[in-house]
This record gives sequence, C-alpha cells and structure tokens, in this order.
Amino acid sequence: MSNKLSLSASDRISALLDDASFVEIGAYVKARNTDFNIQDKDTPKDGVITGYGVIDGNLVYVYSQDVTVLGGSIGEMHAKKISNLYDMAMKMGAPVIGLIDCAGLRLQEATDALNAFGELYMKQSMASGVIPQITAIFGTCGGGAALIPTLTDFTFMMKDGASLFVNSPNALDENNSSKLDTSAAEYVSVNTANVDAVFETETELLEAVRTLVDILPCCNEDEGKVNPTNDNMNRIIPNLDSLSGDARAVIQNISDESFLLEVKKDFAADIITAFIRLNGVTVGCVANQEDVITTAGAYKAEEFVNFCDSFDIPIVTLVNVKGFAATVKEEKTISKALAKLTYAYSNATAAKITVLMDKAYGTAYTVMGSKALGADMVFAWPGAVIGTMEPEMAVKIIYDDELAAAEDKLAFIKEKKAEYTEALSGAVSAAARGYVDDIIEPDATRKRVIAAMEMLLSKREDRPYKKHGTI
Repeated sequence: MSNKLSLSASDRISALLDDASFVEIGAYVKARNTDFNIQDKDTPKDGVITGYGVIDGNLVYVYSQDVTVLGGSIGEMHAKKISNLYDMAMKMGAPVIGLIDCAGLRLQEATDALNAFGELYMKQSMASGVIPQITAIFGTCGGGAALIPTLTDFTFMMKDGASLFVNSPNALDENNSSKLDTSAAEYVSVNTANVDAVFETETELLEAVRTLVDILPCCNEDEGKVNPTNDNMNRIIPNLDSLSGDARAVIQNISDESFLLEVKKDFAADIITAFIRLNGVTVGCVANQEDVITTAGAYKAEEFVNFCDSFDIPIVTLVNVKGFAATVKEEKTISKALAKLTYAYSNATAAKITVLMDKAYGTAYTVMGSKALGADMVFAWPGAVIGTMEPEMAVKIIYDDELAAAEDKLAFIKEKKAEYTEALSGAVSAAARGYVDDIIEPDATRKRVIAAMEMLLSKREDRPYKKHGTI
C-alpha cells in the first residue's frame, strides 16, 4: 500500500483493494447540467470513481470521490453512479465502501442534485442490515453529504484534513472554527457517535477498512467468517480475574492471538464495543469499562448490538457495573437510552453470552444482556456480586434499627454483609435461582465462552410478528 500523505481518488482505490482487482463502472459518465458557469468545465466521471474489486478475496463495491472535479461535489449523475453501485451490491450480497472527499451538494444542479441525494439516502436505508456499509472520510464532508457516512455502519476519518459537519463551525451561533472546530476529527470522534476511529495516515485508515471487511459477513445471509487461527481454543489465561477492572484487557486476552478491533473507542469511555475472534469466528463484545453506564454509553452499546444482530454475529457481554451516571444532564436523557439498549438486547436473536466478572448491581446489570433479556448463556466468576445494590448498602438499609443499637457497628455490618452476600448476592445464590447458568474460573473464560458459542451455532429463535418495534 502507498505511503503517500495524500492519495488521489484512484490511488485510494488501488491501495484499498487487492492488486489489479478493480473493475470500473460508469467511467464515461459526465454531468448533464451545463448551466450556471459549468458549461465550460469538464466533469470526468462526474467526480466519482465507482466499481468493484476484492479485499483478501472478498467481493466489495467501492466509490471514491475526486476532489479535483468540481470539489468532489455531488450532482445528479454523481449520486446516480453511487446508487447504481448499491443496486449491484444488494443483488450480489457484498459490502459497499465509500471513500469521501466532497464539497457537498452541487449548487449548479439545484433540485436535480437534491433529488439525487434523497435517492442515495433511500438506497443506503434499504441496504442497512442487509450488507455492511463502510465509509472513510479523507477531506470535507458537510451539509447533506454528512448523512452519507452516518447512514453507514462504520466510519473512519483522517486526523488531519478531514471534516464532518451538518453546519460548519462558523455557522454556529457564537462560534467559529478558531474557537472550536466542531467539524474536526478529534472533536467529532470524542463528542459524537458518528466516527468509529481516527487515523494519522491514509495507509493506516485503508488497512483498517481491509481488516473490517475481512472479519465481517458479506451480507445478512452469509454464515459468517471463520479465520484460521493457531491459538488453542482451550487456552487457560492465568490471573484473568486481576483484570476485572479493565475489560479491554480481558477482551484482548481471551481473543484469538489478542486480535481486537475496537469501534468508537474515543466516544463514551464507559462502554467498550469491539470485534474479536474466538476459535476463528468473529464475535462482537460489549463491556463495562467503568462502573456506571452513561447515556452515550447506552446508545453506543445499543447501536453495536443492533449491528451484530443484523448480521447474526455472536454477542459476548462482559459485566462489571454498579449503576448509572447520576447528574442533572444525564437524568434528562438516560432513561430513553437505557430503554433502547434494553430493547436491542431483548430483540436480538443472535447468540448471546454474558459473563459477570465482578459487580452486577441493580437495573444496570439487568440491561447489560442479562438472562432476563434473553441471554442464552450466563456465566459468573466466583467473586461476582449480583443483586439490587452493593451488599453493604443493602445491609445498612435493612438493619437500620439494629445497626443503630449495635455496640460494634463495623463488626455488625461485616457479619450481616457476609450473610446477605451468601444468601442473596453471591454468584452461587444467583445460580441457584437460575439467573446464572454456571460459575466458572476466570482463567477458563475463553474456553467456556467458545464452547457455549459452538453449542449456539444452530440457534434459531422467532419473535412475535410485527412490522417493527417502536422503541
């Protein structure tokens, strides 16, 4: 792959695809409009190269916008070329990859361009959940064009030179780009759920797209990718319980050869969403990295669960949570976000495996892929504490009068806490009630999850007939 700092539209395609595999479609298409100072301008390919090729032998459809042709702006024929690509990809069941460098709507084509935008949005909407859609932003992506990447499944962005916005920073009340560049990759990746990763070089970005294509199913009817691995499926991982506070480390340790592709890493740090491989099979992981769930974290997890379920990718959830973020700002939004997360887990029919690592308190535990929401297998580490709240707090509430009368309050709390944990909050107690399927040693997590996943390969689960849910 090229090491150029900035590649041309055609160079990007060549760097992305396997050598000499690209076949162009619509190479002779040009703009039809000749009004408003465009009549003397040449519009080769109408500013976008479209076609198909392969990535590690996987068929993909690709379009790459050419910023040298009217700024890469989207006009009638430009959009129609991309729409045609979607039609072909849907017929063949193959991903669409968009390489974005676009000045936005082509003003000279007015309603023709606007209608073409709408037709493209429609194609993307129809393709959602049928084929993977990936976009990579190398330059400007603003206005109506900003909907194109946000209608896709995954969006990567260059750290320098790329921008993503509906309204430019200078168009925002009391703001300008020198004060706060709300279109910059760093801002967008941290403050919105619109970008999955930011890269220093185009080479790194394109390699990430290749990796994503390599691990994802080609379409929703594909049985999924199985990548050969030299890693032992029964590998024991010593001292894994010492990492219970760092879910990212746990995920990487249980994955084949430590493979980890995290998405939206910079956004909502309380939740991790990542792809790993277990015994060669692509798996989606959702995990608590902090002990509370935020609104942003709930939305991040919900979107990821929905994607995995759409393509029947097994979902592994690692739980270590004690509650929800408690601020005035969070209180305005968190209930709806949690409802959406609850619905995503409940509605998902993909294989669902949950591991309770440490704390599993209250409703926060319930919404994280619990048995009540349809988890197929729930495992708990021996030290996991599962219940309505932290046992010590529960004891203080339950034994309020007795605690006030106790001579040695610390000893009283310690005694009652142990009793309460054993009876109502320990892993054994939860297993006795059927909320946990088995208590496993942390070092055996990898092999037990793989065994459960293998058992669930033939899973079939129906839902009540409905057009769609409303949550």
